[in-house]
Amino acid sequence: MKKLGVLLVIISFLVACNSKNDKMTYKGANGRINHLLIVIKNSQWQGEIGDEIRKVIAEPVLGLPQPEAQFEVSQIPIENFGTMFRATRSVLNVSISNENSFTVATNVYAAPQKIITITGKTKEDLIEEIKKNSKKIVSVFKEADLKSVQNSILKKYWDPTQIKTFKKQGFSLKIPKTYNKVEDNGDFIWYRYHLDRGNSMEIFAYTVPITSEEDENGGTIVAIRDAFGKKNIPGQLEDSYMITEEAYTPHVFEVELDGRKAFETKGKWEVKGVYMAGPFINYTIVDKPNNRLIIVEGLTFAPSINKRDYMFELEAILKTFKIN
Repeated sequence: MKKLGVLLVIISFLVACNSKNDKMTYKGANGRINHLLIVIKNSQWQGEIGDEIRKVIAEPVLGLPQPEAQFEVSQIPIENFGTMFRATRSVLNVSISNENSFTVATNVYAAPQKIITITGKTKEDLIEEIKKNSKKIVSVFKEADLKSVQNSILKKYWDPTQIKTFKKQGFSLKIPKTYNKVEDNGDFIWYRYHLDRGNSMEIFAYTVPITSEEDENGGTIVAIRDAFGKKNIPGQLEDSYMITEEAYTPHVFEVELDGRKAFETKGKWEVKGVYMAGPFINYTIVDKPNNRLIIVEGLTFAPSINKRDYMFELEAILKTFKIN
C-alpha cells in the first residue's frame, strides 16, 4: 500500500508538471486587430468561394466618412500554414472536405486566438456554409478583437471612483490613462487622446431624464446629442458647436449594455459653421429605475486617414460601461 501511495504521488506530480509546462508553452498570438489570415487554396480564393468570403469580410464599416472594410486580409494555401503562421490571432480556414461543417476553436496554437474552420462536400455546399454563417464569422472575430483591445489598453486606466461625474451619477467607464481630462464637472465628463498632427479621439458621458416613450425607444438620440453639443462642445468660431451631420442619417441598433436595454448609434458629427467632421459611436442606455438615459460616446477627428481602428478602440472602451 505504501508503494502504491508513493506511486500515486509521483504520477500526480508528473501530471501537474506537464500541465504547467503545457501552459508555459502557449505562444502569444500575433497579428493586428481587424486582420484575418485566410487559409484556402489559391484557386478557390481566386474563384467563387473567395468571392463569397470577400462579401463577408470586406463589407464596409458603418458610420465612417470613407469606405473601410471590416477586416484586412492575408491569404495563404493550407500547405503554407506552418509554424510561422500558426500563432496568428484570427484565422479563417476554408476547404472542401467530406462533410459540411462550421466550427470555432479557441487558443489552439497561441493565445488569444480564434480559428474558424468551414468545410463543404462540394463548392456549392461550401459557399452555402459561408453564407449561412456570415454574421457569426464577423461576430466571433470582432468579439475576440474587442477583448484583446480591452486587455491591452485597459491595463492602466483612470480610477472611476476618483472621477467626479461618475461618483455623482452612479455609473462608470474604464478610461485609459493615455486619455487626458478636458472636463469633469459632476454633470458630464470629457476625455481626449491626442493623436499625431493635431488629430484626436474624444470620450463623453452624461445623463438626461426620460421624458417620453420616444426617449426609451431611441427616437430622440440625435436631438439629445445635438442639444448636448450646443451646450458643451463649442467650435473655434463664435456660435459654432458640435452637431450630428445633417446630411447623413445615423445607423441605430438596439443592443444590451451591462444587462440593460441600450441603443448603439454610429454616424458622423460635424461642427456647425466650421469645416470639421468625423465619425462617432454613441451608446444610449435606458436606466429605467432611475428614470434617465445614460449616454456614453466616442468620436474621432483625423482627416484624410483611416479611422476604423480608432473607432474600434473607442467601442472597446465604451463597452466597459457599468452602473454602480
